[in-house]
Parts: sequence; C-alpha cells; structure tokens
Amino acid sequence: MLTFTEAQLTAWLVPILWPFLRVLGLFTTAPVFSSRAIPVRARLGLAFMVALSAQAVLPAVPLIAVDSPLALGAVAQQVGIGMAIGFAARLILAAIELAGELVGLQMGLNYASFFDPISNAQASAVSRFFGTLATLLFVVINGHVAVLMAVIKSFEVFPIGGGLMDALMRVRVHELGAELFSSALWIAMPMIGLLLFVNLMLGIISRVAPQMNIYAIGFPVTLTAGMAAIAWVLPMLESPLVALIDRMLAGFVGGR
Repeated sequence: MLTFTEAQLTAWLVPILWPFLRVLGLFTTAPVFSSRAIPVRARLGLAFMVALSAQAVLPAVPLIAVDSPLALGAVAQQVGIGMAIGFAARLILAAIELAGELVGLQMGLNYASFFDPISNAQASAVSRFFGTLATLLFVVINGHVAVLMAVIKSFEVFPIGGGLMDALMRVRVHELGAELFSSALWIAMPMIGLLLFVNLMLGIISRVAPQMNIYAIGFPVTLTAGMAAIAWVLPMLESPLVALIDRMLAGFVGGR
C-alpha cells in the first residue's frame, strides 16, 4: 500500500498551488478571461493548466506549509498580484472605452446608451463599439498571451513570500489609473478636434444665415462628421493599444 508523508504532499502541491492562485487572480479581473461567457469551471481548469505548464520556467518556490501562519500572507500576495495584473490590463481597454465616451458626447450619441450584461453597467453605443473593437484587437495582437506571460514573469520580479503592499508600491497601479484619462484624451483628440471644427462652422452658419434651422441640420452633420472621424482614426488604433500594453508589462515584468 502506497503511503505519503505530509512533507511529500507539500513538496508536490506547493509548487503548483501558488502559481495557480496568482493565475486565478488574473482570470478574475483580466479582460477576455473574466468574461461571464467563460464558465467558472473553465477558468479553474485553465488556471491549473497554465500553472502546471509553467513549472519548467518558474524559479524555485519556497516550501510554505499550507497550515502555517505564512500561508495566509502568501495567498493574499498571489491573489493580489494576479488581480493587479488583470486590473492593469483592464485599464487598457477602459482607456479605449473612455475615448469612445468622449467622442459620443461630442457627436450627441451619449443618449443612445444601453445596459451591457457583460460588464454589468450602462454603456453608450460609441463606447461599447470602441470597447468591443479594442477587445477584438487585444486578442488579435496576442494581448491575452502577453498578459499570461506577464503573470509568469512576475514570479521573477515578485517572488513568493514577499509583501503584497511592497509589490503594489513598486508597480504603482494608481499611476496606471491616472494614465487612463490622458491616454483616452490622446486617442479621442483627433475626433474631438474635427467635431469641434464642425460645431464652429455650424455656429458661423447660424450667424450668417439665421433663417436656417441649425438644429435640424446640425445633428445629421455632426453625426456624419463623427462617423467619418471614427472611420479615419480606427485604422490607427493599434499603436496606442500596443503602447499601453507595453506600459503595463513594464510595471510587472520590469518591476519599475
């Protein structure tokens, strides 16, 4: 009859347990992986498969007993770092969605909002369009693979057994939130500038020819100009998205 000691079970399970928890924390907040369309069992199985497949490249894992007082801190560290990586990746798509909100506000389409069951929030049509397009582009340029590589490389920068707060302070996730607004403004700036010019021209026309009903022609002109601006900017959306992904990877892989 085969028998196993507690030390043997700990040596077998611990090297997989901590990467599994960090990857599972990533799947809780990361785009695409955290979608409600993916069942919880599928996330658990995928997280275990990633943790098992990464054993060959992971650094040596300290043997922390599951019933020791240090285990609770290790669990908090793994889940916290994984959720921070996923949250940083989610901020990338949030910047694109915020740019869509700004453009929709200038186009007068912010009233066309609906409930998004995936994000469980109210979203405008333009913002949802930008968000869906950014998600598809995120997958096409292998952003989801880059996020998985980031969580694997993070074991070298933030080894198991360190402090969670120290890791978050080194990454400075709050700065990523601040860059969200600046990045969204830079993405939306060409479209906002074009719509501002159109509104200025409509204002001049209303002063030159006051007999014209500027409200009747203003909305279709603004809507047409906004759609043309979106079609003009969308082919260039890859560059800021890649720059934001590199910025996110620099924090967790480079350990700024």
